[in-house]
Amino acid sequence: MNYPKISIVTPSFNQSEFLELTIRSVLDQGYPNLEYIVIDGGSTDGSVDIIKKYADKISYWVSEKDGGQYDAINKGFARSSGEIMGWINSSDLYYPWTFKFISEIFNSLSNVEWLIGMPTHLSTGNAPQRVAMSKPKNIYDVINGNYKWIQQESVFWKRDLWNRSGGKLDLNVKYAEDFNLWLRFFKYADLYNVNTVLAGFRYHDVRRGGDTINDKYELDAKEVFKKFKSTLSGSLKFRAFLVQLFLLNRKLPKQIITKLKIFNWYRYHLIFFDFHNEKWEIDTQ
Repeated sequence: MNYPKISIVTPSFNQSEFLELTIRSVLDQGYPNLEYIVIDGGSTDGSVDIIKKYADKISYWVSEKDGGQYDAINKGFARSSGEIMGWINSSDLYYPWTFKFISEIFNSLSNVEWLIGMPTHLSTGNAPQRVAMSKPKNIYDVINGNYKWIQQESVFWKRDLWNRSGGKLDLNVKYAEDFNLWLRFFKYADLYNVNTVLAGFRYHDVRRGGDTINDKYELDAKEVFKKFKSTLSGSLKFRAFLVQLFLLNRKLPKQIITKLKIFNWYRYHLIFFDFHNEKWEIDTQ
């Protein structure tokens, strides 16, 4: 089997409580072509000792003051070379099968440039307490304001898409730069939704008490979205208008509109495993 190189970056700052679980969720998969980079912002809570414990398995790590989470991620990706990319924050985690599945998908389905698994949430430990049944999204949904939310840790993408989308995160966006990155991706490629779980978002004391941060994220996202819409072509905006007018109008039977193939460019791409043929398949709806 061909194992494409997967580059994963973990930004971290004073997250010793969960950092080891995150690191082990990456390393314990035993993926044979992994490039794992940890960028610590100068932690003083024992995080560095945890990183050193796994230093022989980490491709590169550093602990030094930086400009925040997105600066750390940029520093990490600038040192990376993998064909497949993703980042995992220092309290979240991947599930044991994640790298195997995404490598199989990217290897066998050449049209896929970025994908997302089913979002999951957890509290303590490493098992999900909740699996979210999120709806698939395409660029027209996003243009119409239906963009909440794409779970960052469940997203993986090809390096070529990253480079075409600017090749770095925008440090002028303080909170919602992950969302800003997804908007840039949507301009170049469709999002594919995988019918399995790939990663988990952890709720803990910092995040539970983060209503103020969440409010700032939403405000940031609105500004980012406004700028995104201002860069769109007239044809994209017109198609989104048609979607809003017809497909999102519940008085009109969607099945009839779909059968007429008037909106054959309005599609969702779902990835599922075909057990009969033992391979990943795409269902475009």
